[in-house]
Amino acid sequence: MTSDHSPAPALTPVTGRCFGDGDALYEAYHDTEWGQPVHGEAALLERIALEGFQSGLSWLTVLRKREAFREVFHGFDPARVAAMTPDDVDRLLTDARIIRNRAKIEATVANARAVLALHDAGETLDALFWSFAPTPRRPRPTTFADMPSTTPESVALAKTLKKRGFRFFGPTTAYAAMQACGLVNDHLTTCPVVTGQR
Repeated sequence: MTSDHSPAPALTPVTGRCFGDGDALYEAYHDTEWGQPVHGEAALLERIALEGFQSGLSWLTVLRKREAFREVFHGFDPARVAAMTPDDVDRLLTDARIIRNRAKIEATVANARAVLALHDAGETLDALFWSFAPTPRRPRPTTFADMPSTTPESVALAKTLKKRGFRFFGPTTAYAAMQACGLVNDHLTTCPVVTGQR
């Protein structure tokens, strides 16, 4: 018979993720967001923007600055971001909490304006983005070497968004966004998300 005060059984740490082991923020992102379907104009604008800011950097760097990005870009509300001015851009270039890259900041504003242009044309970013979701790939990748950096769908998505006025969103960035937003699910065969340990 055990006491009411007996210690809870120790939890077995989860390891073997595709990425993120050893950093709580990164682990949470991997376990609960990456590869999960993302819908909505603000949510997709955020992912497009952050994937652009990540270019040339580690994703963990971006993830650690995510809340600051959300603050300075008004929760990625397309109308509010589209209304940002050159003075706002200059102000953000002095904000050490985010990645201070003029081209990427200006691209985020331009991309928000492109979202509004889609709305004016009777479209949504959500519907357009998801129209490029491929047929699920089988078999599931066993290593990152099995994953492509681009696919025909990511090339087509990048090309389409460029024609619609989006910036800083080439085929490689497009595929990373497709992975992050659940258009493809590239968790490795041995990943705890796949094996049910998460």
